[in-house]
Amino acid sequence: MSKRPIVLFGDPVLVTATTPVTTFDRHTDALIRDLLDTVDAPGRAGVAATQIGVGLRAFSYNVEGKIGYVINPRIAELSDEVQEGDEGCLSVPELWYPTTRAQRAVVTGVDLRNEPVTVSGEGLMARCLQHETDHLDGMLYLSRLDRETRRDAMRAVRRSAWFLREEPPAEPAPKLPSAFGGLS
Repeated sequence: MSKRPIVLFGDPVLVTATTPVTTFDRHTDALIRDLLDTVDAPGRAGVAATQIGVGLRAFSYNVEGKIGYVINPRIAELSDEVQEGDEGCLSVPELWYPTTRAQRAVVTGVDLRNEPVTVSGEGLMARCLQHETDHLDGMLYLSRLDRETRRDAMRAVRRSAWFLREEPPAEPAPKLPSAFGGLS
């Protein structure tokens, strides 16, 4: 289908929990193709349906050569071991903040045939699975920041050139400040 524009912070779709996919038809197929096309760009690790303006429960990922999608994902397992690292988001461009995540994550869901799928990973893949599932639950990574860092982040959002613009900004070159760059 096509690479879709990314919805930016401030749009209500980003903080609204998604609706599970219940119909598996050409429209669902088109959504998944759009998600896969949209995540297929340098510096992108994942794109949730909400980030392209769709309130359905699906995301795509592109991590370390593994490209795929999950429909109706749920976190099935998180390790007790955590990872620290800067996290960013395509919907909050140009801003990166230290975010704690589980070192390992397992997500379950379905594919386009409504068949069960499981995606698991450590490090960046685990971070991506958690980040994208948060999007579908109506949560941005900024909500996971400690109070002081979140306050600084919100100031940076308000000062950013892209915040509350009428038209989407041109996509910046990917900025990868850490091993966990490029999350959506």
